[in-house]
Amino acid sequence: MSGIYIHIPFCKQRCNYCDFYKTTDISKKNIFITTVIKELQQQKLYLNNSVVNTIYFGGGTPSVLTFDEINNIIDAVYSCFTIDENPEITLEANPDDLTTDYLNNLRKTKVNRLSIGIQSFQDNLLKLMNRRHNSQQAKQCVKDAQNAGFENISTDLIYGLPELTNKIWEDDLTTMFSLNIKHLSAYHITYEQGTKFYDFVKTKKITPADETTGLEQFKILTAVAENNGFEHYEISNFAKKDFYSKHNSSYWMQKPYLGVGPSAHSYNLMSRKWNISNIDKYIYGVNNNGEYSETEQLTEIDKYNEYLMTRLRTMWGINLKDIETSFGEERLKKLQKQLQKLKDSGIVSQNKDIVKLTPKGIFISDLILSDLIIVD
Repeated sequence: MSGIYIHIPFCKQRCNYCDFYKTTDISKKNIFITTVIKELQQQKLYLNNSVVNTIYFGGGTPSVLTFDEINNIIDAVYSCFTIDENPEITLEANPDDLTTDYLNNLRKTKVNRLSIGIQSFQDNLLKLMNRRHNSQQAKQCVKDAQNAGFENISTDLIYGLPELTNKIWEDDLTTMFSLNIKHLSAYHITYEQGTKFYDFVKTKKITPADETTGLEQFKILTAVAENNGFEHYEISNFAKKDFYSKHNSSYWMQKPYLGVGPSAHSYNLMSRKWNISNIDKYIYGVNNNGEYSETEQLTEIDKYNEYLMTRLRTMWGINLKDIETSFGEERLKKLQKQLQKLKDSGIVSQNKDIVKLTPKGIFISDLILSDLIIVD
């Protein structure tokens, strides 16, 4: 099984926290769509005839596409690849795009999963983030999507924001789960260079929450999610049983995937490929047989690090038998020595051959992984 990711870089306005590749010049949308379709045709052998069971429209803001444009891209995927009988097809969307007319038309496409970027139910925080919607639209769009027939709905929230108290965060989570969603992705805010938020911090326009507050809000998140019957299956992701994101899970389980569009990444088990983060150069390259991507062949060390970094993020953890089979007994012994220190500190646990992060370890996962991976 494999997946296809389609990066739609267009946004009507830039969110102050976002560092993904995007452009507000929507005038290029038509040529971009024909270019994506051409790239799909050029890359139809990349997945080695593997059956595609997930298609994911990410961005940017994919909900700027009309349902005809979405259909055209999906038709191209079906014409170039072997598609599973019942694939998961996800569209990321902004709440203000999800009008009843848009949702009813979207139901006529093969899209069967929505990922809605709500981020907050607090109007002051939405304004601070430069989001286009308000709290009422956030709540209403989920209800409208359900009324249109979408059952598999994921939503995004951000915590650790300036002015976000623990009480407000708990209220936001209560509101979210009351909407009967099936999946939640919740991320701690980061201040990446090149974003407005980064500039706001540098100029002291905003003051980041301290680490203690972030940890408290993470604990609130996990507790409220558990109380609502959600499984914490990846560091930032929670779902009702059988509603895990199949597409994102394929990343964490080292399944091959093809990414098309500017800045999109691809992985075929042996190498990684990434497209240029420039829409003009991307369009020119695809349409003129030019270079628009770079490729890196993966070494055994790369594959080992990749396995640890992806699997340890999930509730499935790392399997020590997989380590021995794929990387050898000597590598396994070295890892076991490293893990013993972590187990003694209570930040990982082991049950037979499966090693997982404990609740104590999840919040400091980046530090744990930096200790475990091999640096050339």
